[in-house]
Amino acid sequence: MALNDIGIDLGTTSIIIAMEGKGVVLNQPSIVAVDTRQNKVLAVGDDALAMVGRTPSYISAISPLKDGVISDHMLTRELICRFIRKVNASRIKPRVAVCVPAAITGIESDAVVEAVIAAGARQVYLIDEPLAAALGSDIDITAPEGHMIVDIGGGTTDIAVISLGGKVKSTSVNVAGNTFDDEILKYIRVKFNIAIGQRMAESLKKQVACCPELDFHGEMEIKGRSLITGLPQRLTITTDDLYEPVCMLVEQIGTAAHQVLEKTPPELAGDIYSQGIMLTGGGAQLKGLPEYMSKALKVKTRVSPDPVNCVALGTSKSLSMETRLETGFVDATPHLSHFGRR
Repeated sequence: MALNDIGIDLGTTSIIIAMEGKGVVLNQPSIVAVDTRQNKVLAVGDDALAMVGRTPSYISAISPLKDGVISDHMLTRELICRFIRKVNASRIKPRVAVCVPAAITGIESDAVVEAVIAAGARQVYLIDEPLAAALGSDIDITAPEGHMIVDIGGGTTDIAVISLGGKVKSTSVNVAGNTFDDEILKYIRVKFNIAIGQRMAESLKKQVACCPELDFHGEMEIKGRSLITGLPQRLTITTDDLYEPVCMLVEQIGTAAHQVLEKTPPELAGDIYSQGIMLTGGGAQLKGLPEYMSKALKVKTRVSPDPVNCVALGTSKSLSMETRLETGFVDATPHLSHFGRR
């Protein structure tokens, strides 16, 4: 693998870039701040995140990726261009591998490739998130044995059974980290008549929320606006308060994983029973989730050693083992003639 080759986890919530031998070299939010008067990009990543909720009316903080795919091509291209230039000091154009959701369509994947080529890549590979997550978790996916990955990102949860370098069975559901944030926000609004922001909801998810199978009780003071008086208000939220919205979503992920297991060949199902299920992605850090999944699926479940970064690490690693990967890893460069590539 060339020293400047790059692996990108193009996530709904954040973009993580890794280079083999260097590890993660960039981790920033997938946000762009735009001056709508001049249609000009003011900031991206951390700088744009700092503006969220604090900008005048003519500055919009936009997330150009939704559910793991591109919703705004121009702004996504700007994000990728700026981030690749930040990590790649070489004049040599890099090879770039990008992870994509397992259920991505051809049009959506073409949009990803177009953005990366525009950012200066000489060759682009696409790898499914579950494959990348497994590689980044140090699982030997080329071996003739089954592994099950449940990758809970910001926009989607990708579930796959992997063997011999490719996917055997897989599915993708639109229940993931951002969904938990949204449901917590709505629940607080309905139950306590308090409007809180997205970042406060995310903090509640990380610090207080838990599946009921774990003996954990946390609490956190929230600050928001009373929907009754219209004035600022404080309130302490406990783990018990969040069981209802959290458990509803966790059950949907468990059901999707159960459906994949039902369709898995018996030999591979036996391997999974012996080796367990691997949880990856930022959503895998939800308290009590491994215990819940173990009980619901009757299979031991554990969290990846580095759940947040494992997809990016596996994506960068995939470039050095391309000949050993089967379904779920493709060289997209030959199909770029319609993008004007020369």
